[in-house]
Order: sequence, then structure tokens, then C-alpha cells
Amino acid sequence: MHPPVEAPARSTRVRRFSRGEKWVHRAAAALMGVCVATAACLYIPALAEVVGRRELVVRIHEWAGLLLPVPVLAGLVSRSFRKDLGHLNRWGPHDRIWLRAVLRRDHRRASRPAAKFNAGQKTYAAWIAGATLVMLGTGLLMWFTRLTPLMWRTSATFVHDWLALTIGVVLAGHIGMALGDPEARRGLRTGEVSREWVEREHPLWRP
Repeated sequence: MHPPVEAPARSTRVRRFSRGEKWVHRAAAALMGVCVATAACLYIPALAEVVGRRELVVRIHEWAGLLLPVPVLAGLVSRSFRKDLGHLNRWGPHDRIWLRAVLRRDHRRASRPAAKFNAGQKTYAAWIAGATLVMLGTGLLMWFTRLTPLMWRTSATFVHDWLALTIGVVLAGHIGMALGDPEARRGLRTGEVSREWVEREHPLWRP
């Protein structure tokens, strides 16, 4: 009589992001950080006085903004990155339940079902992608001053400045959420998260 075959133990770690996805996030975050930092140096007088060299700061800001879409475009060669874009663009009934729970300030885990990405992450990804494109377009109008009428440049400056302020606030909230979830940060750093975290925060995800 043969001894019973034991089932393989479930791994305690789950692969959440590939190496390519991690580098896309890091590169995009670094460029966005440069954009925010240089914008602060350009618009806050106290910082402008400390840093000086306004022309150099302007050039760094312009090129960082111009390069911002590059990591995402480069990431499209990665199958796992394209798959995650599909997850971010796919909304289901559970996402509406998640958003209603947030609006009601219902913090129970059972009231916030999520697949690989929750509705808040999907909303942020869509918003920051659209905001980046608007910032790129208005920035180009401001950069190439001889190609557009004065009214266009004035409107572009208005939109660019106020949207930049909004992006700063949203990014601060995004960073604050990340600081409150060490396991999510570990997933971005190492590509892996604990199975217990997945079952608690993303119960509908089947890795």
C-alpha cells in the first residue's frame, strides 16, 4: 500500500508585479517627482530664491514633463504590464460597491470587494493618466510660444498651473495611502506580497 501523497503547500508569497512593471512605476514616479519639485521651485518665491538658476530649473522641468509618458510607452512591450492595464480599465459591479462604501465611510473589509486593483486605484490611474496628457499638451503650448496665439498660451498657462496644484494634492494623498500600507509598498519594491494581504485587501483577485 502506497503512502498518501501530500498536497504541495501553498506559497505564503504571491507575485503581484513583474520586474518591468516595477521599473515603469519607478521611472514614472521619479520623473513626476522631478516635475513637482521643479514646479515648486518655479512658483514658490522662497524656494526660487534658495535654488536660483531659474533657466536651468525651467529646462529640467520641461524635459522631465516631456519624458513622463516614455516609461508607460516602453512598458507596453511587457505582457504583464499590458495585462495590468486591462485590469485597470475593466470595471465591474464590485467596483461600484467599493466606491459606495467609501462614500458612506464604511471601513469594513467585506463592504469593499476588490480584484487585483480596487476602484480607488483604478480611479487614480485613469485620472493621473488624463492629467498627465493635459499637462503635456498645455506645457507644449507654453514651450513653443511662437506657434500659437496669445489667447491659447494664456489659457494653457491657466490650466497648467491649476492642474499642477491639483496633481500635487492628489499625489500627496496617493503617497499618504501608500505610507499606510507597508505590504502594498513591499509589492512595488519586491514584486511580491503576502497571500494573507491578498485575501484581506483583494479577495476577488485570483493570482
